[in-house]
Amino acid sequence: MALKPVTATPDHQTYDVVIIGGAMIGSSTAWWISNNKDFNGKVLVVEKDPSYSACSTAHTNSCIRQQFSNELNVRISQFGAEFIKSFRQRLGGDPEIPEITLQSYGYMYFAGNEEFAQTLSEVQQIQAACGAGTEIWSPERIAEAYPFYNLDGIVCGSHNLVDEGYFDGATMFDWWRRKARHNGVEYVTNEVVDIGRNGNRVESVTLASGEVINAGKIINCSGPRAARTAQMAGLDIPVEPRRRYTFIFDAEQKLDRDLPLTIDPSGVHVRSDGQYYLCGCPPDDDTPPDFDDFYLDHAVWEEKLWPVLANRIPAFEAIKVVNSWAGHYAFNTLDQNAIIGPHTEVDNFIFVNGFSGHGFQQSAAMGRGASELVAYGEFRELDMSELGYERIAQNRPFLERAII
Repeated sequence: MALKPVTATPDHQTYDVVIIGGAMIGSSTAWWISNNKDFNGKVLVVEKDPSYSACSTAHTNSCIRQQFSNELNVRISQFGAEFIKSFRQRLGGDPEIPEITLQSYGYMYFAGNEEFAQTLSEVQQIQAACGAGTEIWSPERIAEAYPFYNLDGIVCGSHNLVDEGYFDGATMFDWWRRKARHNGVEYVTNEVVDIGRNGNRVESVTLASGEVINAGKIINCSGPRAARTAQMAGLDIPVEPRRRYTFIFDAEQKLDRDLPLTIDPSGVHVRSDGQYYLCGCPPDDDTPPDFDDFYLDHAVWEEKLWPVLANRIPAFEAIKVVNSWAGHYAFNTLDQNAIIGPHTEVDNFIFVNGFSGHGFQQSAAMGRGASELVAYGEFRELDMSELGYERIAQNRPFLERAII
């Protein structure tokens, strides 16, 4: 599939849609728009870093779950799982496109007190009503299925082995980008430094190289930098970078079965990752770093992660780190949920932001939703208006109790 080389200079001066940010969410949005039979306009994606090495996409753990407390989030992830499993077919059936496997090792939420056990039980009913396979397990049942856990202090576990686990999101991103370009979407290696606005309309973007590009609609897909992008248009959005740590480790004594993504009451999470294991946690001082600050505090491993792992899974007493990194969540400080939809006053400026760690699993539904907003001015397949900007303007949080 021969594609025109990506350059810094756009081919045209006017585009129907300009997408700011070309990583996972931006490329999903670009592909869905370009694949929508009811849209025939020109699309430009502006991405300043063609290596994508510093974006959230490059630092993801690529997980997916249906264990949310809000029906809409459950539905979004159910579509994500269906899309992953039918990825080649969805992108046209070309045998060059790889099949993507959803490794359904499941999630295991541990409750360390009766209050959280009650919460897990309540949200399990919401998930079950959506057709999710979540079950509440007693410590005895957990021990039978996963005898390697130390279950001291555990009241129950919420577990689901159906369409929960992890997947090769990097390949999905790569093919979304390729297919979007194949469909005529133009990518440029450049940076938006200003947005022209006239009253309740945005009209143009100014690139770092000096070009002023006319835009019918602007879509903000700039991840942790979403607020900076919005500010160029005189708009506000409560999204900021938050540092998250990931460590890959080897175990001297490997477990005899797959390890679900286990969320310990301490906030530490861990799962199987091929022949290794992956774990992570937020820093204790969870304040916004600079956009380019990816400092990894290795003391977190010694002082927080390893002690929790060795306590919860005694076989992890003897383990060795083989890789580690710090990445940034695009953290929605209002309610840690996605924001998708037009600004309440500037209706041709569309937000697809604030995923707070859920971006990969929600990317398929979000790209589809953004394409519907562009083509029809409304959601069609799944009404995501509850996640719109109106709640931000009204300071009305979207309630979601199952946040990692």
